[in-house]
Amino acid sequence: MPLVKFIEHDKTEHVIDATNGDSIMITAINNLVPGIDADCGGECSCATCHVIVDDTWIDRAGEPSHNEDSMLDLNPDRQPNSRLSCQIEMTADLDGIVVNLPEFQY
Repeated sequence: MPLVKFIEHDKTEHVIDATNGDSIMITAINNLVPGIDADCGGECSCATCHVIVDDTWIDRAGEPSHNEDSMLDLNPDRQPNSRLSCQIEMTADLDGIVVNLPEFQY
C-alpha cells in the first residue's frame, strides 16, 4: 500500500496507508485527517479539498486539469503547487507523497 503524509497547518503530521486507485481526498476522509472538508464529495466542483503538494512531489502528482485549475482559481490561498486532493489518484509512483494542508478551506 502506498503512503501519504499529510501535514496540517500547525505542522501535525499524519502518515496514512492509501489504497491504489483511491484519491488523496478519499484517503484523508476515510482516516479522519482534519483539514479536508470535501464538500462536493470528490466531483471537482468545489475547492474544499485543497492541498499544497510538496515541491519534491509536484512533477509526479501531475498538472491540474482545466476544470481543477478553474476551481483552484477560486481559492485565495492558491499556491503554484496547489492541487485538489480529489483529483490525485494514488498509485505506487506516489508512495510517500507529502501534502500540506492549508489553514482554511474555501
